[in-house]
Amino acid sequence: MHEYSIAYDIYATARRAAVENNAKEVKCVSVDVGTIAMVNPEQVEFLFNIIIEDDPLFSGTRLACREIKARTRCSCGYEGDERFVCPRCGKLPEIVAGMEIVVTNIEIEVDDP
Repeated sequence: MHEYSIAYDIYATARRAAVENNAKEVKCVSVDVGTIAMVNPEQVEFLFNIIIEDDPLFSGTRLACREIKARTRCSCGYEGDERFVCPRCGKLPEIVAGMEIVVTNIEIEVDDP
């Protein structure tokens, strides 16, 4: 179940950023999840919520997952969503999007200086 390690990595990344920026609360963590990343976003969200339960910095934090569709490119110039065989030349296209799991934004609350 690699979703747990992914959820934990998201938490660790957000916590590190929050501590480095003197946050008093983490409001929202935004994550891009590719459709071919072999991850169930609902499971990641469920596990993330379990991981943050006992961390007061994450009280009320929302995890927002955005689905990133697969995109490919081929040396013949084809760009699209065919992952296995280029419809123009028959070669294997290169996947340029859709495999990522990336924290894109961390919304925090800080005390006024």
